Amino acid sequence: MTVGGITMGRSTFEPGWIWHEHVQPISDTASCQVAHTGYILQGRMVVRMDDGSEDEFGPGDAFYMPVGHDAWIVGDEPCVLIDITGFGQYAKPS
Repeated sequence: MTVGGITMGRSTFEPGWIWHEHVQPISDTASCQVAHTGYILQGRMVVRMDDGSEDEFGPGDAFYMPVGHDAWIVGDEPCVLIDITGFGQYAKPS
């Protein structure tokens, strides 16, 4: 959905999803080069920045993932989120 020139969307990431295994081959970059701002509806996601710092997000958390990160799902529940700033560029070749 595009609102005011911003493409946003709802995504569901299944348990076992890992950015560097599932998206890196498509993007052909060492880490995700798209910034994401959004809100977690369900499940948990860990984000590791290129500098090694990590954050974990869960239901009710707003997030900002700057350029230069990896991410994966924690636990047995799908992670459902709303991506407000990065959805339009997600999983596209660099």
